[in-house]
Amino acid sequence: MRVSVIGGSRIDDETYETAREVGRLLGERGHTVVCGGRGGTMEAVCRGAREHDAETIGILPGERRTQANEYVTTPVATGMGNARNVLVPMNGDAVIAVDGAAGTLSELGHALDFHRPVAGLDTHPIELEGFEAVETPEAAVAFVEDAVEG
Repeated sequence: MRVSVIGGSRIDDETYETAREVGRLLGERGHTVVCGGRGGTMEAVCRGAREHDAETIGILPGERRTQANEYVTTPVATGMGNARNVLVPMNGDAVIAVDGAAGTLSELGHALDFHRPVAGLDTHPIELEGFEAVETPEAAVAFVEDAVEG
């Protein structure tokens, strides 16, 4: 399964480790990670996934694939800036949001519009069908697996 992971591009060390653990769990379970391909949450989740040799896809805002973080295995340059926020949730079967600001909020909206199940981990409080606030990386991964495969 492909899981899009969205979140802040500037995060603290604790949030970095939370996102890295999400990536580790997804990689351990054989899932592909889709993200925005840059720093912060995106780097952390890709780093964790790569610890289990999982594929990581980075959908980049710029025109150069070299802008991806070092843990992205498949960089996709779009030249679209933040308009690429539509493509990140579209290319996952489910979404996990970790932290985040306005860009993450836009991706959450697109994810729900595409009827992707979304697990929110320390992110925006949303009370819409398809969104589930969770407390741990394990709960986030379990939610999206159950929602898609169950």
